[in-house]
Amino acid sequence: MQVKIINKSKHSLPHYATLGASGMDLRANISENITLNPLERFLVPTGIFIQLPEGYEGQIRPRSGLSIKKGITLINSVGTIDSDYIGEIKLGMINLSNEDFVIEDGERLAQLIVAQYTKVEWLEVAVLDETARGENGFGSTGEK
Repeated sequence: MQVKIINKSKHSLPHYATLGASGMDLRANISENITLNPLERFLVPTGIFIQLPEGYEGQIRPRSGLSIKKGITLINSVGTIDSDYIGEIKLGMINLSNEDFVIEDGERLAQLIVAQYTKVEWLEVAVLDETARGENGFGSTGEK
Protein backbone atom coordinates (compact mmCIF):
# COMPACT_ATOMS: atom_id res chain seq x y z
CA MET A 1 0.00 0.00 0.00
CA GLN A 2 1.30 3.46 -0.84
CA VAL A 3 0.77 6.38 1.56
CA LYS A 4 1.29 10.02 0.66
CA ILE A 5 4.00 11.69 2.75
CA ILE A 6 5.62 15.12 2.94
CA ASN A 7 9.00 15.28 4.64
CA LYS A 8 9.83 18.79 5.89
CA SER A 9 12.44 17.42 8.29
CA LYS A 10 16.21 17.26 7.87
CA HIS A 11 16.06 13.47 8.14
CA SER A 12 15.23 10.51 5.91
CA LEU A 13 11.69 9.18 5.61
CA PRO A 14 10.48 6.86 8.36
CA HIS A 15 11.33 3.31 7.32
CA TYR A 16 11.25 -0.27 8.56
CA ALA A 17 14.66 -1.02 10.12
CA THR A 18 14.37 -4.79 9.63
CA LEU A 19 12.38 -7.17 7.46
CA GLY A 20 10.18 -8.20 10.42
CA ALA A 21 9.65 -4.70 11.85
CA SER A 22 6.03 -3.53 12.14
CA GLY A 23 6.88 0.04 13.10
CA MET A 24 8.91 2.87 11.59
CA ASP A 25 10.91 5.20 13.82
CA LEU A 26 9.86 8.83 14.10
CA ARG A 27 12.64 11.33 14.80
CA ALA A 28 12.79 14.69 16.51
CA ASN A 29 13.05 17.55 14.02
CA ILE A 30 14.30 20.42 16.17
CA SER A 31 16.70 23.33 15.75
CA GLU A 32 18.06 23.11 19.30
CA ASN A 33 18.14 20.44 21.99
CA ILE A 34 15.15 20.04 24.32
CA THR A 35 15.79 19.19 27.97
CA LEU A 36 12.95 17.24 29.55
CA ASN A 37 13.07 17.52 33.33
CA PRO A 38 11.53 14.73 35.46
CA LEU A 39 7.75 14.57 34.87
CA GLU A 40 7.96 17.33 32.25
CA ARG A 41 5.99 17.05 29.00
CA PHE A 42 6.82 18.49 25.59
CA LEU A 43 5.29 18.29 22.11
CA VAL A 44 8.18 17.38 19.79
CA PRO A 45 7.83 18.10 16.05
CA THR A 46 8.87 15.49 13.48
CA GLY A 47 8.53 17.45 10.22
CA ILE A 48 6.50 14.52 8.83
CA PHE A 49 3.01 14.90 7.30
CA ILE A 50 1.05 11.88 6.01
CA GLN A 51 -2.31 11.21 4.39
CA LEU A 52 -3.68 7.80 5.24
CA PRO A 53 -6.43 6.13 3.20
CA GLU A 54 -9.87 5.91 4.79
CA GLY A 55 -10.12 2.80 6.95
CA TYR A 56 -6.52 3.11 8.18
CA GLU A 57 -4.99 4.77 11.22
CA GLY A 58 -1.48 5.62 12.29
CA GLN A 59 -0.60 4.30 15.74
CA ILE A 60 2.16 6.20 17.55
CA ARG A 61 3.88 4.00 20.12
CA PRO A 62 6.80 4.54 22.47
CA ARG A 63 10.17 3.04 21.66
CA SER A 64 10.60 0.22 24.17
CA GLY A 65 14.35 0.74 24.67
CA LEU A 66 13.97 4.45 25.36
CA SER A 67 11.12 3.75 27.78
CA ILE A 68 12.81 1.05 29.84
CA LYS A 69 16.36 2.46 29.76
CA LYS A 70 15.62 6.17 30.18
CA GLY A 71 11.99 6.46 31.34
CA ILE A 72 11.05 8.50 28.25
CA THR A 73 7.66 7.67 26.76
CA LEU A 74 4.55 9.13 25.13
CA ILE A 75 1.91 10.94 27.17
CA ASN A 76 -1.01 9.40 25.25
CA SER A 77 0.39 6.03 24.37
CA VAL A 78 -0.93 4.71 22.02
CA GLY A 79 -1.53 7.89 20.01
CA THR A 80 -3.79 7.83 16.97
CA ILE A 81 -3.48 9.59 13.62
CA ASP A 82 -6.86 9.59 11.90
CA SER A 83 -7.11 9.30 8.12
CA ASP A 84 -8.56 12.81 7.85
CA TYR A 85 -5.66 14.44 9.77
CA ILE A 86 -2.99 15.82 7.45
CA GLY A 87 -1.08 18.06 9.86
CA GLU A 88 2.42 17.52 11.17
CA ILE A 89 2.99 14.46 13.32
CA LYS A 90 4.07 15.67 16.74
CA LEU A 91 5.07 13.50 19.65
CA GLY A 92 3.78 14.22 23.16
CA MET A 93 6.81 13.11 25.17
CA ILE A 94 7.09 12.77 28.96
CA ASN A 95 10.06 12.07 31.21
CA LEU A 96 9.05 9.52 33.85
CA SER A 97 12.59 9.19 35.22
CA ASN A 98 14.29 11.06 38.06
CA GLU A 99 16.90 12.58 35.74
CA ASP A 100 16.86 15.23 33.03
CA PHE A 101 16.79 13.86 29.48
CA VAL A 102 18.13 15.77 26.50
CA ILE A 103 16.35 15.27 23.17
CA GLU A 104 18.64 15.94 20.23
CA ASP A 105 17.74 16.62 16.62
CA GLY A 106 17.25 13.33 14.77
CA GLU A 107 16.71 11.30 17.93
CA ARG A 108 14.40 8.32 17.42
CA LEU A 109 11.55 8.92 19.88
CA ALA A 110 8.56 6.84 18.80
CA GLN A 111 7.30 4.31 16.27
CA LEU A 112 4.60 4.69 13.65
CA ILE A 113 2.49 1.67 12.80
CA VAL A 114 -0.16 1.87 10.07
CA ALA A 115 -3.13 -0.40 10.75
CA GLN A 116 -6.49 -1.08 9.17
CA TYR A 117 -9.55 -0.76 11.37
CA THR A 118 -13.25 -1.57 11.22
CA LYS A 119 -16.01 0.87 12.07
CA VAL A 120 -18.91 -0.52 14.05
CA GLU A 121 -22.58 0.23 14.33
CA TRP A 122 -23.98 0.00 17.83
CA LEU A 123 -26.85 -2.42 18.40
CA GLU A 124 -28.51 -1.30 21.61
CA VAL A 125 -29.81 -4.24 23.65
CA ALA A 126 -31.15 -4.84 27.19
CA VAL A 127 -28.66 -7.63 28.06
CA LEU A 128 -25.44 -9.06 26.66
CA ASP A 129 -24.85 -12.73 25.85
CA GLU A 130 -23.39 -14.84 28.67
CA THR A 131 -19.67 -15.74 28.48
CA ALA A 132 -17.40 -17.95 30.61
CA ARG A 133 -15.68 -14.85 32.03
CA GLY A 134 -18.81 -12.79 32.50
CA GLU A 135 -18.30 -9.47 34.32
CA ASN A 136 -15.07 -10.52 36.04
CA GLY A 137 -12.48 -7.82 35.36
CA PHE A 138 -8.76 -7.27 35.89
CA GLY A 139 -6.82 -10.44 36.66
CA SER A 140 -9.87 -12.67 36.45
CA THR A 141 -8.81 -15.02 33.65
CA GLY A 142 -6.82 -17.23 36.03
CA GLU A 143 -3.77 -17.09 33.78
CA LYS A 144 -0.35 -16.58 35.38
